[in-house]
Amino acid sequence: MKLLFATHNKNKLQEVKSLIPETLDLLGLSDVAMHDEIPETATTLEGNALLKARTIYQKTGVNCLADDSGLEVEALDGAPGVYSARYAGETKSDEANIDKLLRELQGHSNRKARFRTVIALIVNGHETLFEGIIQGTITTERHGNHGFGYDPVFIPENHEVTFAQMTLAEKNSISHRALATRKLTDYLNETFRS
Repeated sequence: MKLLFATHNKNKLQEVKSLIPETLDLLGLSDVAMHDEIPETATTLEGNALLKARTIYQKTGVNCLADDSGLEVEALDGAPGVYSARYAGETKSDEANIDKLLRELQGHSNRKARFRTVIALIVNGHETLFEGIIQGTITTERHGNHGFGYDPVFIPENHEVTFAQMTLAEKNSISHRALATRKLTDYLNETFRS
């Protein structure tokens, strides 16, 4: 089955491709020459995931999925949350977002945080949501060169290194996106078993 993933982010596409069965043909927006920016105007991760999936489904008629992820920091009352990608401005700079986060956490002893992903799937017009959450803490400085986003400053619970210090396989065994994608994969395998 062909699925169109509402993303231009090659890292994210590769991460999800490595998690789903090979029987699913996962394409990104660049693969179908869609270069429009999809507005993320909802105030929740669920709302943004659905907004992106609905936009793509309406434009293409192709079964699709979209996700929205956010870093929720306890000491910052859940910020940056739904605004994680644009935390430091509309340029969506990972470096600037991390700089702002570390500045705002200076002096805070509570560095608990969680990553949350919501995936919206639309197949033949039917919408389904899947959620994945991983708890962890925010470091005081960057560590590691892998991954993207806030990976260099997030240490998952029961681990001693950041996501950015892990291999893709290590990260994919525990990440919020991996947890949500596993739920999605289980659903697809059960629903579309040949």
